[in-house]
Amino acid sequence: MKIIREVTPVKSEDPLIVLRHENAQFDYPLHFHPEYEINFIMNFSGKRIVGDSIEDCQNIDLTLLGPYLQHIWKSKDSESTATVITIQFQENFLGSKLPNYKLFKDVKELLEMSRRGIAFSNPTKKKVSKKIIRLCETEGLDTFILFLEVLKELAESSDKQILSSSPIANDSSQGKSRRINAVVHYIENNYKNDISLGSMAKVANMSESAFSHFFKRRTNKSFTKYILDFRIRVATKLLLETEMAINEISFKSGFKTLSNFNRSFKKTHGFSPKDYRKNYIKEATN
Repeated sequence: MKIIREVTPVKSEDPLIVLRHENAQFDYPLHFHPEYEINFIMNFSGKRIVGDSIEDCQNIDLTLLGPYLQHIWKSKDSESTATVITIQFQENFLGSKLPNYKLFKDVKELLEMSRRGIAFSNPTKKKVSKKIIRLCETEGLDTFILFLEVLKELAESSDKQILSSSPIANDSSQGKSRRINAVVHYIENNYKNDISLGSMAKVANMSESAFSHFFKRRTNKSFTKYILDFRIRVATKLLLETEMAINEISFKSGFKTLSNFNRSFKKTHGFSPKDYRKNYIKEATN
């Protein structure tokens, strides 16, 4: 299906922009943009679609979305009375040096996590709601300082919920060592082909037994499960963002047979690839 690239009002000379909409109608189609986005929605009833996540939302919704992650909110009410506060900010809003300082470690990890979309539960909503509302009333440097306070509290939150299984090539950022990064990069570049435990052990310069334990310890998944999940994520992205045929998606995702792809996909998502795509389009467009 077609996903629109939104041109946001964020200007190159501004690190962020704060927008407030009363009686928001939620009529903008499924879209993405290169900026980060915090959405604080009050008095809302409907669905939130972020990446491949579809969830019902009631009353208050607080999310942080990373760059290029498609999203849309669909209201159940024909006459919405929802209030939406949107904060959009550039990917390099902190410049090149600040994110590498130790004091920004938690914020940096938060922003990396947001590439899959994050929803926050009631404790964090209550904690940051007043500051987000105040952002609509401040100007200049005061706005930026208050915004950093919001980011700090979101980073320290213990009730983060990851929304989407995408993006695809983001796992390497989770690695704490060159060895695991090399392994993940190899998978990203070779998932269409057969990847054996032996070949990956050689990449890591380890025995098969040692590599198997090492990989499980670093990713919390067996090597076989990790490869399968990665291929399913590739397939999911292609299903949602292209009109490619199912059998072609199966091949491009690294599955040997269509039957194996259909079986693995349904086990993960609860739907066949065809029904999953059909349901997603229905939810995003109706």
